[in-house]
Amino acid sequence: MKKKDKFIFIAGPCVIEDRASTIDIASYLKDLTASYPVEFIFKASFDKANRTSIDSYRGPGLKKGIKILQAVKEKVGVSILSDVHSCQQVKDLKTVLDIIQIPAFLCRQTDLILAAAKTKLTVNLKKGQFVSPQDVEYIIKKIESTGNKKIIITERGSCFGYNNLVVDFRSFLIMKDFNYPVIFDATHSLQRPSAKRGISGGDVKFVEPLSLAAVACGVNGIFIETHPNPRKALSDRYTSFPLIKVKKFLDKVMKIRNSL
Repeated sequence: MKKKDKFIFIAGPCVIEDRASTIDIASYLKDLTASYPVEFIFKASFDKANRTSIDSYRGPGLKKGIKILQAVKEKVGVSILSDVHSCQQVKDLKTVLDIIQIPAFLCRQTDLILAAAKTKLTVNLKKGQFVSPQDVEYIIKKIESTGNKKIIITERGSCFGYNNLVVDFRSFLIMKDFNYPVIFDATHSLQRPSAKRGISGGDVKFVEPLSLAAVACGVNGIFIETHPNPRKALSDRYTSFPLIKVKKFLDKVMKIRNSL
């Protein structure tokens, strides 16, 4: 029987809120995942540039954010993933990040994709809410054109009318045919964009069942945003998964994974 690749688990707060809490969350997740056969990658955004409202918290910004992510890398010793929004940010972050994430809303921005790919770092491509799984092939070819074949594809739901997303589970099987790891971003997939008067709502209660279904479909990993106190999170409070529940969540995920 062919040996399975190690399961990928990407987790962290939606946005960096402060240095101490970011390091604490990363440390907790590293210690927790050490007892599971997973590749843990820590995720946090330094700037949420696509907030609906001008009044929404975006993060500490590039300069401060780089220092905090570097501190997490040095003090905790984990791989770091964060999203970029411009070619200049790629240059600024390429020595700090292990994985560069292309945000869903920017997944067809050719210059940004090429800049990220040329770093030769792994590129996590978030499939846009407006992009079919079949059309991800053309985005992959942009990355491959630089000679970079270190690619991850992440499903994060598709637009389903106004203020709602839906997950088409066929997309996992379609995108796996591109021969790159496919990840399910469970928390973003359950957003209700701008449904809470200028901020996103969501249905966190569905994170676990949809994740288990995605694992049963053969995804290579799960992506969740997690927070010690989700309702006080400064971004994505309605879909952030409670940090204290991650262990039980992983127990169930790995049980399904090991049954395949």
